[in-house]
Amino acid sequence: MPRGGTIERQRDIQKEVAKADSEAPSENESAMQAGARQYPVPPFPEQHQPKPGNEAKLDPAPMYDAPFYKGSGKLEGKAAIITGGDSGIGRAVAILFAREGADIVICHIGEDKDARRTKQAVEAEGRKCIVSKGDVRDPDYCRGVVEATIKAFGHLDVLVNNAAFQVHSKRIEDLSFEHFDETLKTNLYGYFNMAQAAVPQLRSGAAIVNTGSVVGLQGSAELLDYAMTKGGIHAFTKSLASNLISRGIRVNAVAPGPVWTPLNPSDKQAEDVAKFGSSVPMKRPAQPEELAPAYVFLASAQCSSYITGEILPVIGGY
Repeated sequence: MPRGGTIERQRDIQKEVAKADSEAPSENESAMQAGARQYPVPPFPEQHQPKPGNEAKLDPAPMYDAPFYKGSGKLEGKAAIITGGDSGIGRAVAILFAREGADIVICHIGEDKDARRTKQAVEAEGRKCIVSKGDVRDPDYCRGVVEATIKAFGHLDVLVNNAAFQVHSKRIEDLSFEHFDETLKTNLYGYFNMAQAAVPQLRSGAAIVNTGSVVGLQGSAELLDYAMTKGGIHAFTKSLASNLISRGIRVNAVAPGPVWTPLNPSDKQAEDVAKFGSSVPMKRPAQPEELAPAYVFLASAQCSSYITGEILPVIGGY
């Protein structure tokens, strides 16, 4: 075919595309709402909290109770430990696990009011709930909470490793050893300690679900230490899954994007909290109840019996 014909054809295509682009309607810049109810969108009120953060003081209040989610016995008769279970994702997971028939042990480090509220919500689902206060960095505490679970319920079927520490640091020079050490001890040692304590009590058919993060997949310029731990959690998940596959114990992780929980307002400065979640394609953070079904899915042998060593991203369209 003559060269001139090809060039003219390509230019015609170029003109057609330019015309179509100029006539296309403007993209919808509003936040995506695809759930059973409307979720809050930025900007939020400027706010900041001291660690570890208090869910009762967040504005707007996180949405965690998933009123349109109907349980169907996916975890009937099970017992689950959820670290960081007093608030945020952990609270929402505790409620849906209970709605699916599980008794719950929630671990927290200091927010007694939040823990009491979560306990009440679990019990409102007709299940038992034990509140355990302690530090997952301590192996003795982890062994103790597993022993308390066995004493109370006679068995342990699901471990959700969810407790975390996160504080931004803009420059690597400003990331102190103490800050770095606190993040690694909480996010990596804590997961290892709980898994090591729990595994001897887990039977074939049991599940471990770890909380990873989008920053463990993509990195984060201002969360060097936190992103390192979340990438480590993803690797730990895959490795532990291989380690336990012969015992019939599945290990998976959920990798959330931005979620409206006390973790972030107790990290970011107030003006940054106001914009939290606005940079993802859905243009808003997730609410905790939007994450919890992923944990049910990975914890339930009815749903995910052929899934182990996987990282499930729930990241708002990244």
